[in-house]
Amino acid sequence: MNEQIPLARLARMYLKMRTRIQELTQEYETQIEEIKAQQHEVKMAMKEQMLSNGQKSARTDNGTVILATKTRYYTQDWSSFKDFILEHDAVDLLEKRIAQSNMAQFLEQNPGLVPPGLNSDTEYDVTVRRPSK
Repeated sequence: MNEQIPLARLARMYLKMRTRIQELTQEYETQIEEIKAQQHEVKMAMKEQMLSNGQKSARTDNGTVILATKTRYYTQDWSSFKDFILEHDAVDLLEKRIAQSNMAQFLEQNPGLVPPGLNSDTEYDVTVRRPSK
């Protein structure tokens, strides 16, 4: 006969594993952040040298260093930006992704009204909470 492991024991095992994962993740993230900070300092030193020398690229024995410009666009006034997009039919200025919680709320408030091409994926998940003390 196939005996099941008691649920209380499975929950304890699960919580121990989750705690260990959190510990390892914290150690990893701390080490990664230290390396990223060092990497940032090196990158800033390269940028400073390139700018002061008026260079856009430099070949070295250890690789080619390239100085490039990068522009990021953002808005602080979403309402006006949305009006602009609608006025100029410029929907392509937005990225293609669905705001998950907004879509769930829309579907809940509008039963039977589903946007064409909408797909969804629902699955069960198990959550384990520590016992309250």
